Amino acid sequence: MTRRSRSTTGLAALFAVMGVLHFVKPKLFERIVPHRLPRKKDLVYASGVAELACAAGLLHPRTRRAAGLASAALLTAVFPANCQLALDLNREGSTRAKTIAFARLPLQIPLIRAALKASRETTRA
Repeated sequence: MTRRSRSTTGLAALFAVMGVLHFVKPKLFERIVPHRLPRKKDLVYASGVAELACAAGLLHPRTRRAAGLASAALLTAVFPANCQLALDLNREGSTRAKTIAFARLPLQIPLIRAALKASRETTRA
């Protein structure tokens, strides 16, 4: 029997929801792709696919280690987009939006830690 922590299940759910949103509302995500990167829509779709793959991988014991490591890498890779959002809102957003955007930046750390923890979850008899 495989034991999956609540944090791993929650991370998988978060990736699943966000992955779907990348396809349902791509323009929301295109706006936060760092300005210097080309082909924003392609990057949004690619990251959506990656999030869905990580979500599925986290749920299965055989793929959890690789998915946990991939999830940590993905969270690290999308951090610049979160920074871009905060910087853009700092110039043009409401005080509330700025506060939320900057407050969420440090939340990447516990998400990355949860992904690394998931990669170490083992099968138990």
